[in-house]
Amino acid sequence: MLIVKVKICGITNYDDAVAAMDMGADLLGFNFYPQSPRYLLPDAAAAIIRKLPAFIDTAGVFVNASLDEIRRTIDLCHLNWVQLHGDETPEFCRSLDSVNVRTMKALRVKDATDIKNAEEFFTDAILLDAFDPQRYGGTGITFDWNIVGHIGKRVFLAGGINPDNVAEAVKLGVYGIDVCSGVEAKPGEKDHEKMKKLFDNIRYLRG
Repeated sequence: MLIVKVKICGITNYDDAVAAMDMGADLLGFNFYPQSPRYLLPDAAAAIIRKLPAFIDTAGVFVNASLDEIRRTIDLCHLNWVQLHGDETPEFCRSLDSVNVRTMKALRVKDATDIKNAEEFFTDAILLDAFDPQRYGGTGITFDWNIVGHIGKRVFLAGGINPDNVAEAVKLGVYGIDVCSGVEAKPGEKDHEKMKKLFDNIRYLRG
């Protein structure tokens, strides 16, 4: 068992999903934001998820999607998590309370003020990602992890995590890490050697 939850995001094909799962991923992320280079149609994601064993959790990434769209995708893909990665309000996040799914609100971090905003969201987890004015996640850039501090809820750390800096990320004591571009050959295609190195470096910390 790993010392931190690991979410491999931007899954677009079955081979990458199985490889990530076999290496130790706890969650697989599927991107339903049409403007993302890792966008996957819900039908295509559902076809992958149906082949996976029940113990692996799946997360749908949405950016400013409607509640109806999110609910339809949850039902079609049997998602365990919904990751809200846009400008969703605390009230919008609360509207998913009636749905049988865990929620994760992503905050794009420029400075410590953005991290304080985490307290406004009553979701199952918070994801801290690097701010980019043009893109919602998957940028490969980091923010100053020294400002993370203490948040009284589950925190996933994202933004530029790769095999070379994953140890530093894990040592922050966060609940989980979210890795996307740091283990890619190109957007939407994972590099299995990079993934293996990432998981090996996490396991090394237990020794």
